[in-house]
Amino acid sequence: MRDDEGLESSNQAYLRESNELSESFQKSARKRFSGASGLLFEQAMAQTRMAVCLSDPRQEDDPIVFCNQAFERLTGYDAADIVGRNCRFLQGPRTDPEQVQRIRNAIAAEEVAVVEMLNYRKDGSTFWNALHLGPIYDDEGNLRYFFGSQWDVTDIHLARSEERHAKAMAREVSHRLKNVFAVIGGIVNITGRSLNVREAAQSINSRIQALGRAYEPTLDDAFMGTIEIGQAIRSVLKPYDPAGDRITLEGGEVRSEPNAVSTIGLTLHELATNALKYGALSVPQGEVFIAWKQDHDAEGQRILNIDWKETGGPKPPENPECSGTGLSIADTLLSYSRGRLERAWEPDGLRATMTLPLSA
Repeated sequence: MRDDEGLESSNQAYLRESNELSESFQKSARKRFSGASGLLFEQAMAQTRMAVCLSDPRQEDDPIVFCNQAFERLTGYDAADIVGRNCRFLQGPRTDPEQVQRIRNAIAAEEVAVVEMLNYRKDGSTFWNALHLGPIYDDEGNLRYFFGSQWDVTDIHLARSEERHAKAMAREVSHRLKNVFAVIGGIVNITGRSLNVREAAQSINSRIQALGRAYEPTLDDAFMGTIEIGQAIRSVLKPYDPAGDRITLEGGEVRSEPNAVSTIGLTLHELATNALKYGALSVPQGEVFIAWKQDHDAEGQRILNIDWKETGGPKPPENPECSGTGLSIADTLLSYSRGRLERAWEPDGLRATMTLPLSA
């Protein structure tokens, strides 16, 4: 174990509970992924080269309860040495405490995080580990597990120049991130089939795909520490205007820290989905105009304004509802980032304005 001042003297003794924790997770997995679906899940986890583990935050000290063979190969430990222990056992004297704190902060806030840190294998050798961490919730919205994927980026870290390293890292993260989205999407599909809720699974998967499109064109740029917002906006909305004549985009270069991409991408996805079902994109003559710009609030802080204007759509009802599951998700995400989404119906369509602080 390791605290903020260095390597702690010993790990907490979880080994006696390892078999029980592993069996508990496997029973839980079998309930959700039975029959052919369960076999597909097990084979996917066994064959993927991406190291994967799950930890249980409901247990004391958040122990690992599942790891695949790629995780064993990466770390040099057997599953019996891994399950039941907090993942800090991979840390050592040269592990950066700031990266460790980022992980702790993400776990405490139940947020997704991507960190790069120096870890130690069982034989004492070191490797640079790019860790993707995120929460997993049950059907009632309760936190059940933390999902962790790791990959060895030692060669990339040792690149000769800082810029070369950063660009290579971005390409590798882009490739791995696609794998992460694909794995999550596969699990959602399997769950939907197993529980006979395919429509809900499709809805969730459409949001996962929107997130993937938002991040894909920006990762090569992320080595600079910021991303260009316009790239994400264009990528998220492209599938809703395949001919390129229904959606007009207008905006200059506005940069922000990468975490803003998820909020912007999902919010635009929900607006576009609603326009396709009920608004301007549901009829041949309808169009959407989107403009973005950097501005400042009353306190002088940089903010991003994105205006959404629909025209030529169906006549709105007398008392239109400006809510729904998708837009509620967008409102929640924006509130976490101290942003907001204002919506109003005009005679020929929806007008919405997204406002989001820019921290970079």
